[in-house]
Amino acid sequence: MALIEGNSIRSTCRMTGVAKGTVLTLLADLGEVCAAYHDEHVRWLTTKRISADEIWSFCGCKMKNASDEQAAQGWGDVWTWTALDDDSKLMVSYLVGQRGAWWANEFLKDVASRVSNRIQLTTDGHHVYVNAVENAFGAEVDYAMLIKLYGNPAQPDTRYSPGECIGIETRVVMGDPNPKHISTSYVERANLSIRTHLRRFTRLSLGHSKKLANHAHMFAIYVMFYNYCRRHQTLRVSPAIEAGLSHHLWSIEELVSLRDKRSMLHGLLKSA
Repeated sequence: MALIEGNSIRSTCRMTGVAKGTVLTLLADLGEVCAAYHDEHVRWLTTKRISADEIWSFCGCKMKNASDEQAAQGWGDVWTWTALDDDSKLMVSYLVGQRGAWWANEFLKDVASRVSNRIQLTTDGHHVYVNAVENAFGAEVDYAMLIKLYGNPAQPDTRYSPGECIGIETRVVMGDPNPKHISTSYVERANLSIRTHLRRFTRLSLGHSKKLANHAHMFAIYVMFYNYCRRHQTLRVSPAIEAGLSHHLWSIEELVSLRDKRSMLHGLLKSA
């Protein structure tokens, strides 16, 4: 619970008295289980509207400070692609990687594989989306881009403050999307929740990931927590319940028990 409420590995160890190695082992084991559970069960969705975005973080150090050797080990900038059902607020798909065209294709192919009907899709203006959406959905999608236009920041020395948003442009790319639902507000709000809950995404701190694999494991755990365990303040239920994937609000103990069930299954297979 501590890891998904904004605490780093070391602060979790101090709070619980558990050794760092034990926490990291649990992180890796549970992360693999959560990723597998999401991949298997978050499918055949009948969502109508999905919005997608990318959220930046880094592993080890920022890309500009990473040596070639460090970059080869996964250090540098990390982009996490997220797709959200605008109605149920379910995190439909995610991918931890880079921001190029190959990653966009893999991400949107995964999104397309999880829905069973035609959807309306909204993304920001990142140019790699256009071909990736066509490759993933063909013509069976109503797709639009929402492009925010920014002016220069009022104070040029404020490095971490974005420029003022001076306008919004919507661009229909394919199909017939409803103009009322061309929005990335929900997925951007979900990304804010990610930065709030995961220390690895907090800027100007020492909580960033030191290993890319652990970064991916932690995000997989968070997605399961967000979809199944966390009561959405607007919906009053979890996104998984709203989407028809669960009949009850999961407890943290139930989430962690997925790891124990996998260990038990492996033990039965070995003894067979």
